[in-house]
Amino acid sequence: MYWKRTLWVLWPANFLQAAGMSLIIPFLPLYIEKLGVHHIQNVEHWTGWIFSAQFITSFLFQPLWGSLADKYGRKVMLLRSSVGMGIVTTLMGIVTSPWQLLGLRLINGLFSGSISMSISLQASVTPDKDSGKALGTLQTGQIVGTLIGPLIGGILSELVGFEGVFFLTGSLILLAGLVVMIFIKETATVKKEKTSKQKKNWKSLKPLLPVFIAATITQLAMMSIQPIITLYTKTLYHGRHLAFIVGLVSAVTGIANLIGSPILGRIGDKIGQRKILIISLTMSALAFLPQVLAKNITLLLIGRFFLGLFTGGMIPSLNVLVKKLAPANLQGTAFGINSSARFLGNLLGPLLGSSIAAAYNIKLIFYVTMAFLLVNMVLILRNKSLEVPVTKMKNS
Repeated sequence: MYWKRTLWVLWPANFLQAAGMSLIIPFLPLYIEKLGVHHIQNVEHWTGWIFSAQFITSFLFQPLWGSLADKYGRKVMLLRSSVGMGIVTTLMGIVTSPWQLLGLRLINGLFSGSISMSISLQASVTPDKDSGKALGTLQTGQIVGTLIGPLIGGILSELVGFEGVFFLTGSLILLAGLVVMIFIKETATVKKEKTSKQKKNWKSLKPLLPVFIAATITQLAMMSIQPIITLYTKTLYHGRHLAFIVGLVSAVTGIANLIGSPILGRIGDKIGQRKILIISLTMSALAFLPQVLAKNITLLLIGRFFLGLFTGGMIPSLNVLVKKLAPANLQGTAFGINSSARFLGNLLGPLLGSSIAAAYNIKLIFYVTMAFLLVNMVLILRNKSLEVPVTKMKNS
């Protein structure tokens, strides 16, 4: 089937894009020191800004690229992103100051959008009855890239140096674009709509507002604890190998994401994505209870695992709802806004978590995040417009 072949091409492209965005995490402070910044506070300051810069511009420009995809096609937007990010990532290896690196990270975010466009493209060629399974599987490419990107970055920085990591990553992203260009054929014809009709159709995206909010809350729930997870782990674990335990606490959520995304995506195909969202939002909120009540590291790991399992299930369900509810001529725009909403959650989550921890205490973050998830669940529960008919599965 063509949609399966498309999935096999887009999965590694998603993996490379996600890995490329997270590859620099282990050695970024060291690279900044190499660029001439030596005072520890200045290094921390530059690290925060340089790492966040890409997500800021990604958040701002996703809807624009989605809108252009509706006019000119999704494949061309995928190629734009791959070529742009590949070149800019390579240039990061020849910078001579932190200002130059910051500027390139901002530009890299401007060129992003490959992942949202690959989701949109996959959705456009996948039958409704297989949408959850396909988009859930595609999502694992991004999850795996985000999970092992820092590990690969750390290993490669030892083997080829900091600059070599950027050169190699840029080349791989360009290679992913080449594979998309050769093996992906966008069969749907993009028709130019009259301006008046296009403006009128914008109103049809209004039912997707709860989906966009849920996309932000999902990422916020994942990221709110990230800034202080090391500190919280230290309050529960006092043995040796603390660095390993902290890494495990962070990684277990991503591993659970990897499991939950395709499994709950398939279940959503059978019972409906709205039901999966309600279940996942509720269970994600409850997953914070063992974390906040934990007296030992085992309970924290259990809570983090179930959080990852059910937030992983939300992501493909949200993407399928965008596919089913957005008009055909605005699907690229809708996926762009959905991606932008997730980037917003990535930005707000750490800010919320660190602010609450600084002003009050660490445990309050868990309760606040639970409240966000439960309020979002009530909004989805009361919104019957998200209840779309389930396409019956046929034996192929």
